[in-house]
Amino acid sequence: MSKQLILALSKGRILKETLPLLADAGIEPAEDLGKSRKLLFDTNLEDVKLVVIRAVDVPTYVQLGAADLGIAGKDVLLEHGAEGLYEPLDLEIAKCRLMTAGVTGAKPAHARRRVATKFVNVARRYYAEQGIQAEVIKLYGAMELAPLMNLADEIVDIVDTGNTLRANGMEPRELIQDISTRLVVNKAAMTMKHERLKPLIERLRDAVGTRRADVAAS
Repeated sequence: MSKQLILALSKGRILKETLPLLADAGIEPAEDLGKSRKLLFDTNLEDVKLVVIRAVDVPTYVQLGAADLGIAGKDVLLEHGAEGLYEPLDLEIAKCRLMTAGVTGAKPAHARRRVATKFVNVARRYYAEQGIQAEVIKLYGAMELAPLMNLADEIVDIVDTGNTLRANGMEPRELIQDISTRLVVNKAAMTMKHERLKPLIERLRDAVGTRRADVAAS
């Protein structure tokens, strides 16, 4: 059994918000992640390493055991599915909303609603639950273009401030789920490495609780 614990981190906005939280939990990379081309990093804890990868890959690395635990947005986890993963902790960072959106005031132009999104599995489940027939079109970016170019009636996407939607003549519609960043753990590792994973999880839980208390007091 490997002596190392591997923690997979999501690149981008989540990483920027994760690093201060890790520091609060006493976990710090041995070098500046933003200035290195490396992907695997030592930390101040001898038995903990960090790997920095695309957010969409974090659940796969953890599910298949390449990483023991990982940090990823709930949107990515919903799209990926939870098989092989425990989700013991909401880190309460990088908060946003997963929503439907469309051109302001417009009605669906197709009897079978056309929906553009990178969250294909989430969208299919959501529209099925609403009893709405939907054709889901997978796109990887610039979702707002799809309704403007008559490719789709609606989109399913992450909404933070809503400024991008408004700038493109669109409006948020139905809330699918509030999103935040979660800690996930490989189920096999949780059993085999429980005594070493538990203190790490508790460090993070305490850091989240301290931050929550500070916000409540401010």
